[in-house]
Amino acid sequence: MKVVFKDDHFAFELVRNLGFMYYGGSDLGEMVATAEQIVEGDFEDWFEKWDARARRVLARADESLAGGHHVSARQAYLRASTYFRMSEFYLHGNPNDPRILTTMRASQKAYAKGAELTGPSWEPVKIPYEGTTLPGYFYKPPGPTKPRPTIVFHGGYDSSLEELFYYGGAPAVLRGYNCLTFDGPGQGAPMREQKLPFRYDWEKVVTPAVDYALTRPDVDGDNLVLIGMSLGGYLAARAAAFEHRFKAAVFFDGVYDFNESMRKLLPADAVAAYDAGDRVGCQRIVDEKMKSSTPLRWTVTQGIWSFAVPDVAGILDTVKKYTMNDIVKQIKCACLIMEAESDIFFLGQPERLYEELESPKTFVRFTAEDGAENHCQSGALAFKDEVVFNWIDKTLKS
Repeated sequence: MKVVFKDDHFAFELVRNLGFMYYGGSDLGEMVATAEQIVEGDFEDWFEKWDARARRVLARADESLAGGHHVSARQAYLRASTYFRMSEFYLHGNPNDPRILTTMRASQKAYAKGAELTGPSWEPVKIPYEGTTLPGYFYKPPGPTKPRPTIVFHGGYDSSLEELFYYGGAPAVLRGYNCLTFDGPGQGAPMREQKLPFRYDWEKVVTPAVDYALTRPDVDGDNLVLIGMSLGGYLAARAAAFEHRFKAAVFFDGVYDFNESMRKLLPADAVAAYDAGDRVGCQRIVDEKMKSSTPLRWTVTQGIWSFAVPDVAGILDTVKKYTMNDIVKQIKCACLIMEAESDIFFLGQPERLYEELESPKTFVRFTAEDGAENHCQSGALAFKDEVVFNWIDKTLKS
């Protein structure tokens, strides 16, 4: 699915954030008016145009708040947060770019104002983690405090905490569930503020989140569901293999072996050079081909930044550990594995994960017939949420 852009990656990122319209995180007119100004494949122009849009919407939010128009202010703060987050997305080619931190903080601040105006049902939390804390939000339905089934939800390769509401928090609360969202190492503030890169052993991240959830009187510890999005489809599967307090898990989209996917995303001759021990040659090939490929340029710059490695060979060294091989059969809870037919990152991985699982399992393929063919069903959140939460309802009741 392509809207405005012909460039594969720019088109995907636009549709990804357009989908947030469904829960108030963006607006069609603002999105299209901004996208139409951006030069295809130009990362700097992408930043400038979305940053300008974010500041324009933020100014209106501040004006509404000053005038006592709290609903208008809340809605504008949430949209401004989305646009700041979008502007920062392609800046990671230079890990020392100060705009990475300042723009992320602007997105966080706008979102926090929107959360404050929402009330106590949107609660910022800090999850104890290895001598520090991980930032999160705890979303809950309005009404009396009582133990409720709770979703524990995290993202993947490029996630930030604030977008997780639209992918998981909003549909959960509408259906009477709590939802605990958080950023782990390699994501959001932990990467930008604390310089914590990704780790493959994601159970060390999820278990503290479960421990925190179980301290709350509004959490039903017998009905916990883990959801992982994008690369989170591997991370959550890895966690579920070791953390057995979940009654169910959802992987969208499922990932069995990230190493296999990364090797397919990179040029074949660069991978061949790496396999032959020519790390310099591998980098030289990728550098040349990145000039004409937005998806490749983003994949590589994001990987070097979020894994905290020096080069492409470092990415390939690191992702060898990101596999469910030898541990997938340790998963005991019921699992929903999702696939998007036009996934530009993990095509074929969901089927592999499904085939190897031995716990109760369900597989759902999303197609262009429903506009849901994008990676993580971006742009089709209503249908995606229908499938996910109908399955969760049925699974928990059974």
